[in-house]
Amino acid sequence: MATSSPSPTPTNPGSGNQNKSQQQLKVAAIVTIAVLAILCVVLVANLVSKNKANRGLTYELNESEQLKAELEKQYYESLSELEELRGSNEELNALIEQQKAELKDSKDRIEALLRDSRNLAQARKEIKNLTAQVEQYLAEINQLRQENEQLTARTTELSEENMALSTNLDSARVRNMELSSARAALASEKDAIEAERSFLAKKVNIASVIKVDKLEATGMKVKGSGKPVSRRSAKNIDQLQVCFYTTANDVAEPGNEQFLIRIISPLGETLAIEELGSGIFTNSASGEQIRYTQVEEVDYKQNEQQVCSMWAPNQSFAEGNYKVEVYNKGYLAGSTTLTLK
Repeated sequence: MATSSPSPTPTNPGSGNQNKSQQQLKVAAIVTIAVLAILCVVLVANLVSKNKANRGLTYELNESEQLKAELEKQYYESLSELEELRGSNEELNALIEQQKAELKDSKDRIEALLRDSRNLAQARKEIKNLTAQVEQYLAEINQLRQENEQLTARTTELSEENMALSTNLDSARVRNMELSSARAALASEKDAIEAERSFLAKKVNIASVIKVDKLEATGMKVKGSGKPVSRRSAKNIDQLQVCFYTTANDVAEPGNEQFLIRIISPLGETLAIEELGSGIFTNSASGEQIRYTQVEEVDYKQNEQQVCSMWAPNQSFAEGNYKVEVYNKGYLAGSTTLTLK
């Protein structure tokens, strides 16, 4: 038996196109929603990032302003502290001006760092360094002030000592002047006393001069027997004899006395031979240096004593007038003359 095949279902062309369009719309909607979602996510992420950046920028701006304010406060407080230390000392004031200029340079350098947020850490460090720098400045100034005060105190002390020394010096100078005046007066008085003493000594010396008496000079000739005899002819004599007597003088001290005999030739020359005892003496009356012929020493006993001296030069005598002088203590004690034919 034959089977019958099912009849094919009839299709609607218009219905198929509609379903396809709907599917396409769904896909488009899904894609659109996905794109929108992605866009939303990107927008939210950008917004979050911007918010973070804004918060960071705000923090940096706040910190920068805070550091600027701190810098200004520190700077002007430091200037005030430095000005309070200003005084009359030029060296100290010059140091303060130098430190103020250095602080201004440091402030300008820190302000330049604060213009860039990347340098905030360095700026903060510089501000701390500025604080330490000011403390160092103040310590230096205080030390200098202390040294100046000590120096001033020492200067005052030295000035007082100098005044005291000047006063003492003036007193010493016055005393020295007084002493000099007294010394000059004493010296003058001493000179007067010495002059008076010298005058009196001279008077005493003159008074003590032992005058001679009976002074005689005789030409002598030694005979073959050795006995000398007197002669008046120059060619017949070989020596001169001088004799005198000492006079009594109570002023003269007893003891050794020297009598200098001076024989003067007709030519005015003193007969003198050093080997025979001749020499030079000072005339006490005139101060003149005079040669003498010979000296006789006498043991004077304050009385009349005869003294004789023989001058034998072993040479001939000239004709003419001879002068004989006798000196005691440098003064002329007597004189006589002798003529040889």
